[in-house]
Amino acid sequence: MKIQHIITGLGDGGAEAVLYRLVTQDRQDEHHVVSLTGAGKYGSWLQQAGIGVTTLGMPRGRVTWQGLVGLRRAIATFQPDVVQTWMYHADLLGGLVAKTLGRTVVWGLRHTTLEPGKSSRATIWVAQLCGRLSRWVPQRIVACAQAAVRVHARLGYDAARMVVIPNGYDLAQFRPDPSVRARLRAEWALPEGVPLLGMVGRWDAQKDHANLIAALGGLAREGHDFRLALVGTGMTAQNESLLALLESAALKEKTLLLGPRNDVPAVMSALDVHLLSSAYGEAFPNVLAEAMACGTPCVSTNVGDAAQIVGDTGWIVPPRDSVALAQAIRRASEAWRDGEAWQTRQAACRARIEQAFGIEKMVERYRAVWEEAIQARLTRMIKHTQEEENG
Repeated sequence: MKIQHIITGLGDGGAEAVLYRLVTQDRQDEHHVVSLTGAGKYGSWLQQAGIGVTTLGMPRGRVTWQGLVGLRRAIATFQPDVVQTWMYHADLLGGLVAKTLGRTVVWGLRHTTLEPGKSSRATIWVAQLCGRLSRWVPQRIVACAQAAVRVHARLGYDAARMVVIPNGYDLAQFRPDPSVRARLRAEWALPEGVPLLGMVGRWDAQKDHANLIAALGGLAREGHDFRLALVGTGMTAQNESLLALLESAALKEKTLLLGPRNDVPAVMSALDVHLLSSAYGEAFPNVLAEAMACGTPCVSTNVGDAAQIVGDTGWIVPPRDSVALAQAIRRASEAWRDGEAWQTRQAACRARIEQAFGIEKMVERYRAVWEEAIQARLTRMIKHTQEEENG
């Protein structure tokens, strides 16, 4: 099959990472990627992997006539069997243009919550419009989490067309690596006997770093010793808002600000516990599965399918509750000090991801959905033709 992917952008995000893994691991189909905006982080990576990439250069949040013409040209040139779109704006624009060109369309849902004041009004409006169009534009709608299905069904999306495909991970890349762990911890000059806590996530209100820092600040005041690694876009000393939070919680000296990195599997192996403090908006938090694949237990807020990912290998707490988050981190730190039991927990983390979230399973599920979508479209066309003939 020829599969054309249309995505809002190719920056540092969960959907972009899943798209990259999908197209580079699928050896049976031909893929082409269209970014409505720019090349971002993954554009060059895709091209290096032999995947064609077209960027349309539309400003984020704005539609241009030139961009629409470029999108139509990209689809008409590639002649895909299926157009797979990713995220709301690409679902709407890519879906409509592909539909008018007679292509089979599959939408992709990556969010679970849309909150006024947090999600932009434009995003909420686009999602609501997509709900109305969901019975006409896509043949199938892929959601990455059960939570996303429930939320979008309430928004008016056609539940009959929705299918859940959990994210999949390259377990040869995301794995425990003792030598890399030792190298990074030596590079960061970490003291012996002190747990390294970390969070991989960009600076964004959705991630609720304020909640994380409030929880850790409380633990530090109680005398708990730890080091904190913050990784992702905006996790640098140039982020004055972040620095203010760290200073107010007296955590600046305990914190490594590592910024965006290309060695996330190594970072995950180096951590003792991965933390996720998100308040909303997560569907299937990639970082939890990535950490667990590297044998790193997690403490997470109960967002999206976090509880389904973590299971009984870690700790789940309510969002926006720094007291509960602090208590869970305290329990994790105490568990970490029992070396034998901790090794058993680490092995359980890895096993859980191996059993449910391997990259091969994700690729198989997407291919099955694409084939189903093609067949569903053909069936509808035949039925429509027969109805016209029967007049």
